[in-house]
Amino acid sequence: MMNAPAPMTGPRFDEFINVPKVRVIDQDGENLGVLYTREAIAIAQEAGLNLVEVSPGADPPVCKILDVGKFKYEAQKKAAAARKNQKTQEIKEIKMRPNIDEHDYQTKMKAINRFLEDGDKVKLTLRFRGRELSHGELGLKLLERVRDETAELAKVEQLPRLEGRQMLMVIAPK
Repeated sequence: MMNAPAPMTGPRFDEFINVPKVRVIDQDGENLGVLYTREAIAIAQEAGLNLVEVSPGADPPVCKILDVGKFKYEAQKKAAAARKNQKTQEIKEIKMRPNIDEHDYQTKMKAINRFLEDGDKVKLTLRFRGRELSHGELGLKLLERVRDETAELAKVEQLPRLEGRQMLMVIAPK
C-alpha cells in the first residue's frame, strides 16, 4: 500500500502538476516555449532543480525551473513583509461634556488631530448629566464645531445621534 502525499500548500511542482502541456521558463528567465509536462520535469531535474507552477490560471499554465524550497521561502518572506507594513485602523474614543471649558476643549482637539493624522477613526462621545439632556442643541453645536475644525483632515462617517444620555459621532481620516 502506498502512502498518500501530504496535503499541498503553496504552488504545485514536479509530479503534482497535472496538465499535459505547460509553458516553461528556465532558471535564467528564458522562455523555452510550450513543452509536455514530463519533458519539462526532466529538463528541470537535469539542472538539479524543480518545475514550479507560477501561473496556474494561464492557458497553458506557466511553470518556472527553480528550487521549490527557495521559492516557498521567498514567498513566505514577502507575505511577512506585507503584513508588517500593514496599518490597522483603530477607533479612538474622545469623551466630552456639553459645557466643556475652552482649554479642555483645545486639549481634546489636539488629541483628535493626532489620532486622525495617525490614520485612526475617532468616536466622539458627549455625555449628558441631569438637566443637560433637555439642552441637546448645546451638544449638537459642540459636535458641529469639532466637525468644522477637523474638516480638512477628516470626514464625518456617522452623523451625531442621541443614544440614551450620550450623543455619538464618528469621524474618519480623509
